[in-house]
Amino acid sequence: MLVSIDGGSAMPPYEQIVCGVVDAVREGNLIAGTKLPTVRALAGELRISPNTVARAYRELEAKGLIETRGRLGTFVAPGADPVRGRAESAATDFVAQLTGLGYGAVEIRFLVEAALRGPEGSRVHEQPADRHDDRKDKQGTDIGEHGG
Repeated sequence: MLVSIDGGSAMPPYEQIVCGVVDAVREGNLIAGTKLPTVRALAGELRISPNTVARAYRELEAKGLIETRGRLGTFVAPGADPVRGRAESAATDFVAQLTGLGYGAVEIRFLVEAALRGPEGSRVHEQPADRHDDRKDKQGTDIGEHGG
């Protein structure tokens, strides 16, 4: 379930939805490109008014956390780091494609691990991508994009 509502909380349900989505994005449980449930579907799951969910979605959209793409639905928006946002969207699209082909999570992980190992056992570096190209050599000298 995307979020849950605590009926005993002093916080209004729409704020609980906003906080739940914000937390899920911050924790990496929702990444750019993830499709969110429709207003009616989430309202049905949570047993609350669709107007409450719509209000939460409007607030999340105003904060730039989600975006509505017309009839396609509502999606988690790319974050402050546009490169990371594109990577998250690509990962989401990739998983959707493989799921559409009938692959499950375990098989998808296996395929990704195999791709990371590469041909003849070569491995992709275990470190996160250096997206800002402020690389340094072993002595700490800046080698940047052009190799120093």
